[in-house]
Amino acid sequence: MKIRLTIVFAMLSIISFSQEIKENPTKEKFVTELLSKMTLEEKIGQLNLPSSGDFTTGQAKSSNIAQKIQEGEVGGLFNIRSLQRIKDVQKIAVENSRLKIPLIFGMDVIHGYETTFPIPIGLSCTWDMNLIEKSAQIAAKEASADGINWTFSPMVDVCKDARWGRISEGSGEDAYLGSQVAKAMVRGYQGDGTYNNNTNILSCVKHFALYGAPEAGREYNTVDMSRIKMYNEYFPPYKAAVDAGAGSVMVSFNEIDGIPATGNKWLLTDVLRKQWGFKGFVVTDYTGIPEMTDHGVGDLQTVSALALKAGVQMDMVGEGFSTTLKKSLAEGKVTQKEIDAACRLILNAKYDLGLFANPYKYLDESRPKKDIYTAENRAVARSIASQSLVLLKNDSSPSGRAGEGILPLKKSGTIAVIGPLADAKENMSGTWSVATNIQNSISLLAGIKEVAGNSTKVLYAKGSNLDYDATLEENATMFGKTLHRDSRTKEELIAEALMIANQSDVIIAALGESSELSGECTSRTNIDIPQAQKDLLNELLKTGKPVVLVLFDGRPLVLVDENKTVPAILNVWFAGSEAGFAIADVLFGDVNPSGKLTITFPRSIGQVPISYSHKNTGRPLGNKEGKFEKFKSNYIDERNEPLFPFGYGLSYTSFTYGKVTASSTKMSAKGAINVSVEVTNSGNFDGKEVVQLYTRDLVGSVTRPVKELKGFQKIELKKGETKTVTFTISAEDLKFYNSDLKYVAENGMFQAFIGTNSDTENKIEFELVQ
Repeated sequence: MKIRLTIVFAMLSIISFSQEIKENPTKEKFVTELLSKMTLEEKIGQLNLPSSGDFTTGQAKSSNIAQKIQEGEVGGLFNIRSLQRIKDVQKIAVENSRLKIPLIFGMDVIHGYETTFPIPIGLSCTWDMNLIEKSAQIAAKEASADGINWTFSPMVDVCKDARWGRISEGSGEDAYLGSQVAKAMVRGYQGDGTYNNNTNILSCVKHFALYGAPEAGREYNTVDMSRIKMYNEYFPPYKAAVDAGAGSVMVSFNEIDGIPATGNKWLLTDVLRKQWGFKGFVVTDYTGIPEMTDHGVGDLQTVSALALKAGVQMDMVGEGFSTTLKKSLAEGKVTQKEIDAACRLILNAKYDLGLFANPYKYLDESRPKKDIYTAENRAVARSIASQSLVLLKNDSSPSGRAGEGILPLKKSGTIAVIGPLADAKENMSGTWSVATNIQNSISLLAGIKEVAGNSTKVLYAKGSNLDYDATLEENATMFGKTLHRDSRTKEELIAEALMIANQSDVIIAALGESSELSGECTSRTNIDIPQAQKDLLNELLKTGKPVVLVLFDGRPLVLVDENKTVPAILNVWFAGSEAGFAIADVLFGDVNPSGKLTITFPRSIGQVPISYSHKNTGRPLGNKEGKFEKFKSNYIDERNEPLFPFGYGLSYTSFTYGKVTASSTKMSAKGAINVSVEVTNSGNFDGKEVVQLYTRDLVGSVTRPVKELKGFQKIELKKGETKTVTFTISAEDLKFYNSDLKYVAENGMFQAFIGTNSDTENKIEFELVQ
């Protein structure tokens, strides 16, 4: 009787999902037949994603994980790497379990595998979707060569609050740009989505949803916002990734409308599946199901049932599904149909990856040596890294000629490289670089010595520790990313630094955050450069030598003092395994910097959250000079404007923009207009420029942002060259979600801005007439 009921429920599940997978009858038939053979325990087992444990090669068979796999109680593993270890456990699944269902193997391949690219916020600052896609493609190729076939990336959370540490792992504050990056990353990982070869892997969009907007900028904290804000400002990158064919989605830790995302049916079923048509599977974040008990919505059995019914298919580490679903089914708290539906989606993904046809598809022993950390991959990483760096300031030195910046440096004379991040190769890969061999990374000091050549004398001193607080430094240098804390006194460290500084022609101050001072669970209430390093910098400035601040960070920092006193600032994020070479390439002018900020740099922590696409108030401030006006929307102790706006970034050359022109000042609902601008390289170097298009809806049924990014083009101009850059604007580009959450474009007047960053006022007006 029990077997017959199982078959009946399986058939009901087939009917429910037939529309979803009817385009592939072979897969549907195969998965349906497999489901009919599975016991309840085996179906629940497919929903279980434990960590790999601590077994080593040759010990897999004796591990606790091995027993669970053999009994069909595991659907996949994560945080396991190396081809042989993965082969050991896959062999157990497909040779020793009853139904021989292969495992899926996931890993946090976030911004590269062993060849590591800039942290995601840095990658986004290239504004080059081809480069970003290429980085994901290489990451997939390397990871798959080591047996990994599923990555927990891209992370597409929009964030406007620099206090939140995981801002480093996303693409900044803008929904439009974030959507373009999301699509590029999914394409890079998954290719065309057919998985016809063994170099593409399954992507996982995270963290769904709104994870980048926690109250107070504190990790894992409550998120509360209106739905109109969700749809217009935070949802678009998730949807873009889904539209690009992402195979899986990871749920966020936060609550939405008072219900934890992991158990939120409106989010996971109504929005993700019904509105957006998502066909892949949903996985929790690490222990996301049991953590709902601390949210106060029930015990483990209750929240596990809540998650399944909401639309979660795979339980990462929490073991809520594996330990409670059988009981919940018996008590009528979940249905067989719901279990079967979840299991089907996991099996579909394995079928799509080709694991049923060949469980060892990703276990080609010839691949690791030829595909991982190759000279070719490293060269690409170096090139991409050099284009992610953002030149924030480049004034002349006191002894320099007017109009000439300190940078680029000459490959001659004596250079002092000073600071706790100068000789810190362990930190160059940045946060979430779990597969990187950090000992192979290139430090700034090593990169400068190599690129500067034999005609340049390079001196080094540490100058200070990361922070005066040893405990903070310990917490900010986890996972082996030590800064080798120096036991000498502040005075001794600075004295050594000044000794070599006084022997030099120019000082490079390598300061900022350590790689783990941003990232998960590194929220900060003070986003200044740590005081120990500020004290060092001030002493270096007193020497009168030209100083270049090479700033390492994973978030926007408050740099008001540094911007006043330091003539040149190069923001380098954490540029990956080739960081030292890439930074040196830019410092010496072998590469002209072209990075542009994808996140606003505030003047004060009190301004955050801050974004260029804010809305006006009924009492807007009437000046941009920082003058306080009573009864206007401003601060009494700080100006409204940021220090560096979204889209900002300098070059060693200069670009001059002509006036914006339009093909027409009226546009119909089914028509379009072209807006154009002439851009001239008016400086002394060849260079690249990111030309940015913004629009403003002047009158709407709901309040609209003062500017919204709608397009960008990265162009390359020779010295003295002029190009005309044209953007096409259609009614589709002007759509937004109104108060009824309908996606509409409304009649009326608009402005189109084209410029070098979001602060541009180079604009033209046009009208949408439907």
